[in-house]
Amino acid sequence: MIEPTWPFALGFGLLAAIGTVLLLVPLIIWLKTRAVLDLPNARSSHTEPTPRGGGIAVVAIILGLGLPWITLADQIAQGMLLVGMLVLALLFWFDDRLKGLPILLRMGAQALAVALVLGQLPPEATVTQGLVPLWFERLVCFLAWLWFVNLFNFMDGINGITGIEMASIGLGLAACGWLAGFGGGYAGLALIVAGAGLGFLRRNWGKADVFMGDVGSVPVGFLLGGLLLQAAFSGLWAAAIILPLYYWVDATVTLLKRALRGEKFWHAHRQHFYQQGVRKAGAHAPVASKIGGVNLALILLALAAQLGPQPWSTVAALALGLLFVLALCRHFQE
Repeated sequence: MIEPTWPFALGFGLLAAIGTVLLLVPLIIWLKTRAVLDLPNARSSHTEPTPRGGGIAVVAIILGLGLPWITLADQIAQGMLLVGMLVLALLFWFDDRLKGLPILLRMGAQALAVALVLGQLPPEATVTQGLVPLWFERLVCFLAWLWFVNLFNFMDGINGITGIEMASIGLGLAACGWLAGFGGGYAGLALIVAGAGLGFLRRNWGKADVFMGDVGSVPVGFLLGGLLLQAAFSGLWAAAIILPLYYWVDATVTLLKRALRGEKFWHAHRQHFYQQGVRKAGAHAPVASKIGGVNLALILLALAAQLGPQPWSTVAALALGLLFVLALCRHFQE
């Protein structure tokens, strides 16, 4: 058996990037011939009909490389994440086509996928190491993971942002795992996600040729949420909080503001900070680039949290990360 070393894991990530770029070529043609298009409306951030469903290529590449990787690296526990990802992709492809699946069905499917994975975890898989009752920790993990799936979907609203977030979280998890002394097998799936995100960016930057669609954003959010939770169980809980911090803040603050105003917060809108930034800048790329810059800072802070004396280094990294994110949100405000 081939040893799942770090260079080998990086090779899988590179294959994911190349494979996504190549698979998107025929997929975009097929989406156009089937008229699977995202038509502009009052809530849109684009002005021309654009193929929607690029997530098919992303999910296909992650599954195509992820399944052999977890077998090779003896990371079979991650198999449940890939199965849940596949089921959600199939369901939300119908949602992309019909745009009419009831919210209870959408939320129910996500909740069931999250609950099934959490239900398979052994009792020793904990974040708090017994500081709180296991049932309470599992409940918190369930709610946090379910919210992450939805916020990842909500945040997929401008060109480049989802590919950048996939690459940032995937590379950040791999870097933190390497610093912690974990073997290459730990980070292979995260690097595959990062590579797929970078490959998708090739056709989703600037004037995008294709959009991710719910077929990609929901299952990828589910998978990344699971990988972040795995990092927390492995002792990298600071990284699990810091790496997706911009998405957490933008989506959560926007949701709370809309809920307090009595709005139907589950409906599509253009009130996220990054959407305000696009209206202010007049283009997607500058906003996505700034989010990428803050994400790079968050990766460095996550690494610093591991290197410094605990718990002070973690507290300082979290505080600095939150300040960076809030400053960016304030910068985007109209």
